Amino acid sequence: MFQINVAHPMPIHAQLEVSIRHAIMVGKLRIGEQLPTVRQLAVDLRINANTVAKVYAGLERSGVVETRRGIGTFVRARPTEPRARQHREKELQDLVNRWIAEAGALGFSPDDLIDELQSRRKKEMKNA
Repeated sequence: MFQINVAHPMPIHAQLEVSIRHAIMVGKLRIGEQLPTVRQLAVDLRINANTVAKVYAGLERSGVVETRRGIGTFVRARPTEPRARQHREKELQDLVNRWIAEAGALGFSPDDLIDELQSRRKKEMKNA
């Protein structure tokens, strides 16, 4: 379900976080659904279990998942409190920062990203 490319310039922990968030966003993982255990995911992806634990902890701090002691880690419903908007804005800023860093490592500029996003938006508006 999750994709990791060790040759990719993005750090493995960032790839895993993006992959988990994407799976939730597109519905591969639904609210209340259990994620694989840290050990199992580490074995499946052939990465260090500490890396998986670090990603799960970060996602928990972000309110994306919740860990139930002795049971596992589950996709959490989006928070509804007033801080949710600030949290979502921070998530978006973090995402943009990762995109810019990854694009830069591949030789693209922020302007290249903007051009691509605008092009994608035009295509989606045409198809809507």
